[in-house]
Amino acid sequence: MQSDAKTVDEYVTDLPEKRQQPIAILRALILDTMPEAEESMDYGMATYIRGEHPLAALASQKNYMSLYVDVDVLTKHRSELGKLDCGKSCIRFRKLDDLPMDVVRTILQETYEQNLRL
Repeated sequence: MQSDAKTVDEYVTDLPEKRQQPIAILRALILDTMPEAEESMDYGMATYIRGEHPLAALASQKNYMSLYVDVDVLTKHRSELGKLDCGKSCIRFRKLDDLPMDVVRTILQETYEQNLRL
């Protein structure tokens, strides 16, 4: 479900109540680990870029939430995500408790550090 929100604040506020906190926590984690990231709404989801390079994105889908990250970094850490449903560049989850936050933090940090070298 793509959002028509113009800002990430509006996007979070428009989410169902049970999804607002998980998305807000991940948003704060992204902004903490990627201090130069520019936040915007693209493709109906919260996106984070540095310069012209995408870093991460957050989306609330019909049946789950998704965190989009760098393909290579996700591949490197896929085994640490246990039985979570992962796509080529996304981690799908139903509850924040499903995410191993230490691994997510590492993935975000490595994605950001990789981007700094570009």
